[in-house]
Amino acid sequence: MQYSKILSIVFLCSFFAFPAWAQQNTNLNGLVVDQGGNPIPGVLIKISPISKGLVTDANGKFSVELISGKTFTLAFSFMGFADHTEDISLGSGAQTIEITLKENVNDLEEFTVLGKSELREIKERAFNVEVVDSRKLHHTNLDLGHALDRVSGVRVRESGGVGSRMNFSLNGFSGKQVKFFIDGIPMDDFGSSFQLNNIPINLAERIEVYKGVVPIGLGADALGGAVNIVTKNVQKNYVDASYSYGSFNTHRTVINTAYVAESGFTVQLNAFQNYSDNNYWVDVDVADIETGKYYPDQRVRRFHDTYHNETVIAQLGVQGKRYADKLLVGLTAGKNYSEIQTGARLVTVFGQWHRKGTILMPTFKYQKKDLFVQGLDVNVNANYNFGSEQNIDTVNRRYNWFRQYREYEVPGGERSYTLYKFSNNNAVVTANAYYRFGKIHTLAVSNVYNSFNRIGIDALNPDNDRYEEPRKSQKNITGLSYQLNWEEKASVSAFSKIYNQTNYFTMSYNPTGNYGDVAYRNERENFTYPGFGLTGSYFITGNIQAKASFEKSYRLPEPEELFGDMVNLQGNLDLKPETSYNYNVGLSIWKHLNADHRIDISTNGFYRDAKDFIRPRLNNNQAMQVMDNLYSVTNLGVEGEVRWTYKSKLSAGANITYQNFRNNTEYEAGQTIPSVVYRDRVPNMPYLFGNADASLVMQDVFGKGKDITIGYNLLYVHAFYLYWPSLGSDKFDVPEQLSHDMNVTYTTGQKGRLQLIAECRNILDSKLYDNFSLQKPGRNFSGKIRYFIY
Repeated sequence: MQYSKILSIVFLCSFFAFPAWAQQNTNLNGLVVDQGGNPIPGVLIKISPISKGLVTDANGKFSVELISGKTFTLAFSFMGFADHTEDISLGSGAQTIEITLKENVNDLEEFTVLGKSELREIKERAFNVEVVDSRKLHHTNLDLGHALDRVSGVRVRESGGVGSRMNFSLNGFSGKQVKFFIDGIPMDDFGSSFQLNNIPINLAERIEVYKGVVPIGLGADALGGAVNIVTKNVQKNYVDASYSYGSFNTHRTVINTAYVAESGFTVQLNAFQNYSDNNYWVDVDVADIETGKYYPDQRVRRFHDTYHNETVIAQLGVQGKRYADKLLVGLTAGKNYSEIQTGARLVTVFGQWHRKGTILMPTFKYQKKDLFVQGLDVNVNANYNFGSEQNIDTVNRRYNWFRQYREYEVPGGERSYTLYKFSNNNAVVTANAYYRFGKIHTLAVSNVYNSFNRIGIDALNPDNDRYEEPRKSQKNITGLSYQLNWEEKASVSAFSKIYNQTNYFTMSYNPTGNYGDVAYRNERENFTYPGFGLTGSYFITGNIQAKASFEKSYRLPEPEELFGDMVNLQGNLDLKPETSYNYNVGLSIWKHLNADHRIDISTNGFYRDAKDFIRPRLNNNQAMQVMDNLYSVTNLGVEGEVRWTYKSKLSAGANITYQNFRNNTEYEAGQTIPSVVYRDRVPNMPYLFGNADASLVMQDVFGKGKDITIGYNLLYVHAFYLYWPSLGSDKFDVPEQLSHDMNVTYTTGQKGRLQLIAECRNILDSKLYDNFSLQKPGRNFSGKIRYFIY
């Protein structure tokens, strides 16, 4: 209760603190025109020395707040025009400038490498990387998970509505095989209070998706790729607050704000909450729990699926100092509550079982460019999570979908009879250093240390010795890379990674040799594996780029896989790391058809050859799952994306992914004849899927500065088998999915912008299934109000 009060006070304080954080800055307004005096929309403007970027609007205008009394250099760049720089000295009052760009006809066919946006620079890296510009989605109700579901090669599968269990898949690799980062910091064991499908898209400035080959700066034991969520790089005061209400009694609140003093003192606050009853309709067969009468194909509401989470991220420190570009200490605090409605299929119904979780994590961030010598950039991050998780299953009942139940007198639960509560005491320290020399050379070194120490107890069985056994794990991943850039036309890099893991646990043994005599001793296990990779990119012409990359990657066993979760998962201390040889090739084309029309095309081929895949199986008594090195697999696939834009008014695009994910285990353990499922398509894994989207911007519809934006998104997933295709005729399948979403946004205001958003998901009320028999929400609506000042 006290924890809830603290979070509520922080939310209230953040609302009332906004007016106190106002700061007077000089407002620079500008207009960019061609030689005929016509405004030019979409001109890229880079401001030095603060490394800030912006673009002109549809009327060729821009506006930015900068510190008064200083001189800034503005660099203007746009296809078809010569680059232009302008030095501006700012006084105390607002200033207005007009910039004229000179035409350069030859540039229409050659992409200029000057003045590229940060997103474009990331996309042009030699890695197979997709970049989501999250700012374009801040007006929606998307969370990070649903935003990523629109990326080629990515499938985000949920078991239900808001806060439900989520599985992330990237080019066929899923779960722990793909690693997640926030500002380059591993999100390992952040807990259930801080997961992709409960973090709003407004927290992110952009999202980087690395497929198969991961740069050493992320320092991950990622088998199939990594996702880096990049938050706003705060340079000035801002406020961005929103609230939405939608179907199934869903409430979402987001507050992002910061105060930056002229001295560099910085305070940053991000707060968000989600709540939903998740009481959407499902179609299911029901048997009366009293009479046993069978009622097929009943339409019923989910009734035990409430979810809510509240999280606050606070940081304070300094930036822009001689000793630090950024030095911040902070605290992330949050909690969540999740009711469990069903098991792996809708035939299993629960009415009391639920889970709780908290996150309480101090953080430290340090960044400095040109430390000690020119060209040496250093980043150091650290955090420690004191949060806890609890599984609460103490009511011995059996429910059906009519909300009927039968209660039993003996102690028990709906599934496991437990009050098990644990803390993982997870610590993460990351350090990266980059040294640029000779203009074209870069050396980089990184190190990521991760420690895990689970301590737990079950109040229903406090004397159980199992909870006293050590469950500790330490990982250390060190990376070294060299990169050569040749006149921004070609890039080649080579890197290596050293994966090290140390585990502490207990082993049983017979001390006397007598039958049934058991004792335990503490054990320590340590192993090290080397990985390596190569990347290369080349601009065939100024607007055509080819890429290729390779990595031998490892994924070290997670502590939960080694030690179990004490509820439904049994530990396996014999687990070996997964390993994979990952290959990527790609081609990207950026083409301006004329001054108004542009088309972007990209295609990528990938191949994965993985050994010792870690997958769940039933334990010997068939009561729990256990993780084991079961299969070797291959995956050969292709993905493509095309996007067309007209000025800043109209945009449309689509992507599609096909992957041929096959079992490559010819002989299973203990067998002398080939497996019947050898070279079968791996089941329960989508193999053909894609997205399409379109947006239309109508400016000054109801007066100057009053705009309307209409957005549309389509999701398609081909049907796929739940079980191995070669095992019998009754394989079941997850049916084809086709979902349509639409949103309409009204924006008004100049310095402070107000947005009113109406959104509809699953417009046609289709039956959607990410997982077999687990129906997702039907048609649902939401309304959102957002106010922001930058």
